Amino acid sequence: MQFEVWAPLSGRVALRLDDVTYDMARDPDRDGWWTAQAAAGDGSRYGFLLDGEASPRPDPRGRRLPDGPDGLSAVVDFEALAPQPAPSPRVPLQDAVLYELHVGTFTPEGTFDAAAARLGHLLSLGVTHVELMPVCSFAGRHGWGYDGVAPWAVHEPYGGPAGLARFTAAAHAAGLGVVLDVVHNHLGPSGNHLPAFGPYFTDTHHTPWGSAVNLDAPGSDEVRAYLIGSALAWLRDFGIDGLRLDAVHALADGRALTFLEELSAAVEGLAAETGRPLFLIAESDRCDPRTTTPRAAGGLGLNAQWNDDFHHALHCALTGESQAYYADFAEAPLAALAKTLSRVFFHDGTWSSFRGRTHGRPVDHRRTPAHRFVGYSQTHDQIGNRALGDRLSASLSPGLLACAATVALTGPFVPMLFMGEEWGARTPWQYFTDHPDPELAEAVRSGRRREFAAHGWKAEEIPDPQDPATRDRSCLDWSEPEQPLHARLLDWYRTLVALRRTHPDLRDPDLAAVRVAHDEERRWLTFRRGDVRVAVNLSAEPVTIALGRNGVRVLASWEPLEHPGPDGRIHLPGESAVVLAP
Repeated sequence: MQFEVWAPLSGRVALRLDDVTYDMARDPDRDGWWTAQAAAGDGSRYGFLLDGEASPRPDPRGRRLPDGPDGLSAVVDFEALAPQPAPSPRVPLQDAVLYELHVGTFTPEGTFDAAAARLGHLLSLGVTHVELMPVCSFAGRHGWGYDGVAPWAVHEPYGGPAGLARFTAAAHAAGLGVVLDVVHNHLGPSGNHLPAFGPYFTDTHHTPWGSAVNLDAPGSDEVRAYLIGSALAWLRDFGIDGLRLDAVHALADGRALTFLEELSAAVEGLAAETGRPLFLIAESDRCDPRTTTPRAAGGLGLNAQWNDDFHHALHCALTGESQAYYADFAEAPLAALAKTLSRVFFHDGTWSSFRGRTHGRPVDHRRTPAHRFVGYSQTHDQIGNRALGDRLSASLSPGLLACAATVALTGPFVPMLFMGEEWGARTPWQYFTDHPDPELAEAVRSGRRREFAAHGWKAEEIPDPQDPATRDRSCLDWSEPEQPLHARLLDWYRTLVALRRTHPDLRDPDLAAVRVAHDEERRWLTFRRGDVRVAVNLSAEPVTIALGRNGVRVLASWEPLEHPGPDGRIHLPGESAVVLAP
């Protein structure tokens, strides 16, 4: 087979394959590339020696790292991974309900196979796509996955490439799509060998993680091709149906044709080639509708983006919190929530006290479909980046949790759940790491404690990311869904997901048709999606809401409710929600 590597800074490159060394030759047609032919098969270990180094480095495009990021790569025979994969489900993003999960804590085992064994729960919940947090290789066994250093390789402790292939095939056989979170804006601090091979990073820009990934300096054509090739490989070789792109606002890219446009075009081309409806979802804090505007109309061409403004408004309305970025939403949280439900972004050119400047750009709500945006009440970020990793269920009543679910699952955006929220999981989801380097481990530990000390936390109160118990506490407790209080909330989630599937009005992409009313003082909010009405009461006191003389009846309610009378008024108990239709 042919081995190849881009190493433009090296004067000599050799291949080490199963303890045999082969000199590599420059590729006459590709500047900076080296090639060699050698017999190899599935599992063969190999690496590259740069300029006479004594120890080989793993292949930057290696698909498997059996011994971790500092070990040799292994050849992967993809034809043998999933010989008869099930076809991908054809649920379009417009009709999707996403479920974000972390392979390492979804089950105590923390593997693809253990996660696949729980797919029946997701089927009964009614979600359409599983969104996996990053699974590329990183140092240590346990971590969130955002410190990955090998964008083409699958984390071995999860089950490696074979485990991911089995998981995807099992999900597809069950009718579930698979979305994968990928990180292009930085790589982890431990086990990163890319700088030895070429200009993968640049000092032209600086980021919170150090030198920026090289997207616009000399050599950036190959770096872009490296990242785009990785993205396409997940979609092509593992049958992944879509990618979630981490923090695209942190991509330092000054070129006229941006990396995201190139990636969008490449994924669109692969979709046409394979006949599969592939998609890209961005995480961005820019509040810029151009992220999801089609390329032909001058946008970046991504299919959807997370809407943190919706989350922040909903979170403030539920909890009353006002620290950090919540300050912008806390003054009138129901008004903020009403604005996001109908106009998408709260910050659409408005002043942001958190940033100390105006922020955002308006969405053309008459032309932009609602499924360009993903809505949620909880995510890994919004839980795990809290000091104690506490979920909403740690502080809210079951009724308020039901209200949060109602707004997210019947609202205009593509809904997404974070694993365990559907039954009000009491387990936290905390920040945990497993850095083998003691100095790095201590820097992470002290840095996190220092960060939260600035907000009044005592150092001993902050969980130690390196303590294995921190990861263990974050694993879901699968006995909880069978307990009465948890089971009741789970049944409510199932009801809401089913209503979204059976009532086309709840999937209507017309943002201009969304009508919202609220009472800030009495803490109720109602909105209309076509003929469907939704009302939530966030107060502990009952309220009476005038819905108008439109003959609606109760479809589903958190507490038992009478249908509205002829006057169109509904009496809603405290901390409860209702969905109504003609």
